[in-house]
Amino acid sequence: MLDNHDHHLETDQSFCPFKMLIGFPCPGCGITKSLVYFYQGDLYKSISYHILGPFVIVFCVVTILVLTTELITQKEYFNGLLYNRKLAYVLAVFLGVYHILRLIYFVQHNTFDEILRQSIWF
Repeated sequence: MLDNHDHHLETDQSFCPFKMLIGFPCPGCGITKSLVYFYQGDLYKSISYHILGPFVIVFCVVTILVLTTELITQKEYFNGLLYNRKLAYVLAVFLGVYHILRLIYFVQHNTFDEILRQSIWF
């Protein structure tokens, strides 16, 4: 069973090099905390840290199932989807818009001093 140490997870310094340098989160910041909360069964907190956290887990499970099926049947099923340029552009735009919204929220809810404290320069 997982130990529930929420207070450490929420208050510990981020190990993201981008955030350490400039104090602002990168597009992937929060994924690890999102995965931890998802494993603990707290879907709301998982999504609040990063909306793509639960989807990473679903993607990994589906990928394992598809690759196993492809190995057994010797057929390829999703190559057209995995190598789809339009889908890649849609996902890139989604991540970009989501990151911009997260940055706006971050700036609105943190003072300049708090942002500096989250970097290595303070």
